Amino acid sequence: MPDLSIAQKSWITPIPCTTKLHRLEENIGAVDLQLSETDLNQIEAAATEIQIQGGRYPEHLQKRVGK
Repeated sequence: MPDLSIAQKSWITPIPCTTKLHRLEENIGAVDLQLSETDLNQIEAAATEIQIQGGRYPEHLQKRVGK
């Protein structure tokens, strides 16, 4: 299935550098995926249900963010 995160916005593009052909094919396939407003709303609703726990980086690395 094409990558939904790529298909959600027309200006999102994959970062090339994959070493796996099937990943490249998935990314390219996102171009043909059309998401309706309902699809996008359902994705957003599901994403808001995810409980984020902890920081993005370990504390010693978080100190370096934004420098």
